[in-house]
Amino acid sequence: MGERKGVNKYYPPDFNPEKHGSLNRYHNSHPLRERARKLSQGILIIRFEMPYNIWCDGCKNHIGMGVRYNAEKKKVGNYYTTPIYRFRMKCHLCVNYIEMQTDPANCDYVIVSGAQRKEERWDMEDNAQVLTTEHEKKEKLETDAMFRLEHGEADRSTLKKALPSLSLIQEAQSAWKDDFALNSMLRRRFREKKKAMQEEEERDQALQAKASLAIPLVPETEDDRRLAALLKFHTLDSYEDKQKQKRSEVISRSWFPATPGPGATSSKASSVLRKLSQARRAAAAVPASSPISVGDLGIVRRRCSRDGLETPPHPESPRGGEAQGPTRDTPAPLQDCRPDAPSPSRPQPDPQDEAPAPETAAPRRPGDPPEAPHPSGPSPSLVADYSGSESE
Repeated sequence: MGERKGVNKYYPPDFNPEKHGSLNRYHNSHPLRERARKLSQGILIIRFEMPYNIWCDGCKNHIGMGVRYNAEKKKVGNYYTTPIYRFRMKCHLCVNYIEMQTDPANCDYVIVSGAQRKEERWDMEDNAQVLTTEHEKKEKLETDAMFRLEHGEADRSTLKKALPSLSLIQEAQSAWKDDFALNSMLRRRFREKKKAMQEEEERDQALQAKASLAIPLVPETEDDRRLAALLKFHTLDSYEDKQKQKRSEVISRSWFPATPGPGATSSKASSVLRKLSQARRAAAAVPASSPISVGDLGIVRRRCSRDGLETPPHPESPRGGEAQGPTRDTPAPLQDCRPDAPSPSRPQPDPQDEAPAPETAAPRRPGDPPEAPHPSGPSPSLVADYSGSESE
């Protein structure tokens, strides 16, 4: 390394080795260049590495162990014959300066100012660790036989106390020797746990879809099972039961509407059906010898004039034993109301063609049915009378 640095150096013509000795003296410079700019003050700039974790007092940031700084090294004292050095460096995150110095008595570094140490130290004796033998004790073991015997007995008693824990440590270490078996066992447990988690997730998703829930479900516990066993739910009537109930109501309900109130109105069809039902009941009450007349059904005979217009109904002439005056139950003679029907008034017949007069009709009883019209005469028409029905 020295040979490489010594090669290809420029020596000026006025360089005299006897006078200058070296190029540094010729250039009047220090071999460390800028690192020795404060050497007159006893300060040398070196590359310092942080010995442990600290917290900067300026920016309160953490500075890890091993971070390197350009520090000013200065001698501040001695511990017996060992010098004590102090290092001053600037934080790389702020303008704060950190000062540390060596502690030869404890083989450690001490923070003087600008930072706080992150406490990670422990006592080896409290942690049951093997302590290093001190120099005085080591000399005594070499020179004093009785002290060596007593020290051996103390070591054996300490070994008996630590033997159970040592055997457990050995068993644990031997168990971890077979890496393949441990890896297989771990992967098997992982597969079983993953399968159980997938099944539970599928059940939760099915329950959320059934109940239309958008909230995550917590795992089920024994208290939840006990509380669910105490609850009892009663279902309402099913769809089939409701349909059966509706059918039974429809079957038991009357076919005809209820009797309307005084302010309600009914249609013509309902009034006609009601009249027909009343007439049917009256016919059932009347003896069989008296047939139902046309008037009982509310049918009135109307006559048509020569021009084809209807004329109001005329009451029939009273028969023997009947009072004078029109009756609704007495049917009027039938007359054909068609436009093409012949006029009721006949032309004067020829005397030669005059036929003999017809015989006088015998009087009818009140209960006898009406006579059918003669086929040669005008055909009557039957018109239903709805005058008594209620109009909408």
